[in-house]
Parts: sequence; structure tokens; C-alpha cells
Amino acid sequence: MRWRQKKLDKKNILIADDDDEIRELLEFDLSSSGYNVNAVKNGLEAYNETILSNYDLVILDVMMPKMNGFDACLKIKEKNPNLPVLLLTAKGTIEDKTAGFNAFADDYLVKPFDIQEVLLRVRALLRRHTNESGNNNYSFSSLSQNNSDVLKSDDIEIFENSLEVKINEKTIKLTPTEFEILYCLLQHKNQAVSLGTLLQEVWGYDSDEDVRMVRVHVGTLRQKIEPDPKKPVYVNTVTNVGYRLNTKQANNF
Repeated sequence: MRWRQKKLDKKNILIADDDDEIRELLEFDLSSSGYNVNAVKNGLEAYNETILSNYDLVILDVMMPKMNGFDACLKIKEKNPNLPVLLLTAKGTIEDKTAGFNAFADDYLVKPFDIQEVLLRVRALLRRHTNESGNNNYSFSSLSQNNSDVLKSDDIEIFENSLEVKINEKTIKLTPTEFEILYCLLQHKNQAVSLGTLLQEVWGYDSDEDVRMVRVHVGTLRQKIEPDPKKPVYVNTVTNVGYRLNTKQANNF
């Protein structure tokens, strides 16, 4: 069922799952929560839908015919890197989660799930990836208290509108999730930030199960901004706590 006439204040969500019962459950509950929902049965249809129509969020199962969720996510992100993707799957090992985040998924929820948890994740993702008037300018609630779209401290300068960071005159494009992690750490520069704080400020919830998700995204952030990701000088691990951002390369200790 394709959504047709839409109100401007309602978000458009695409669901792809070959399980009829799960797909219909998600479609019913998300529609009942005020979202415009379209549902398809495989990853190829999902990818094609994102080309034909504008969506604010995509929910993908992993094990689907024609194109699996990992491949569909990767192709969707290649076309629109700022479109948030939530993976829903029975594959819950850390290797599977890492594969999902390597496909640039924004969040990952393991089946069986509580529908309230799905709704919570959806709201958190949409909060972080607010699409203004169908363009690629995204506003972040965590940045709303700052009147400027540029924040600078020592070696690091971040740009909200373009989701970029400049470090020692090198400009690097970040994903929305990487950007919010870096922004959160920058707000607490040279201080230890717990994994729970990152989950709360970036994802909008705190769950011990999802600290691995934080570590995966921090890993991809380090790959982009560190001179040597295996020996980080900016995003340092604080044992049994979380991470600390050093804003000067010489501050590595």
C-alpha cells in the first residue's frame, strides 16, 4: 500500500520485511502513531522505493529475498547518506551488528522486539535526522541551543549544515551519527564521557545492550579523523567509562 496525500508535518517511513505478520504489525503501529507508512517485501523493492519517493526513515529486515538488508542499506546510503536506516533482524551477534553498521545503518534492533522499543528508536532517529522541506539540511536537537552552525576548539572545527569536521585544515565528511557523537564529545572536551551519556545524548535512550553500537560508530569516526586509528590521539578510550575527546593532537596522554 503506497502512501498518497501527506501532511507536511508527518514523517514518511518505508518498511521492508518479507515476513507478512511482522510487516503488517509495524505498518499498523507506525501508522497508528501518526506516520505515513509504505511497506514492501524485499530489499530491492526498498531500494527502488527510495529512488522513486522521498522518505524520512527506512526500516529494513536483514534476511530478505532479491537483496538482503545489508546490501539494501549500503545502496540506499550511497544514494542518500543522510537518510536514516534502522535494521530489524533475528541476527543478533556482534559480527552481524558490525556488518550492519559497516553498511552505514544508523541503528540495529534484534527480533523479537517490543513495538514500544521500535517506536522509541524511530523517534530518536527522526529527532537526529530531521529533513527540512525535502532537502539535505538536517537539524540536530542537541545543537539547537547553539546559535551558530560552526563550533571550533583547538584543532577541531565542526560544521552542522554540511556534517563536516575540519582537523588541521583537512575537511572530512561525517555521517549524521558520527557527527552527533563528535559534537557530544566536543561539548565535554578533555573530559570523560560515559557510554550511557553518549547513548542518551545521541540516540535518545540508555541501554546496556547497545554500548556495542556506540563502539562501532566511534570506530568508524576514528577511521575518518585519526592520523592512525589504531593509536587515536583525538578520541581516546577511558577504561570502564567511555571516551574523552582531546582537541589538540599534542594532548594525547
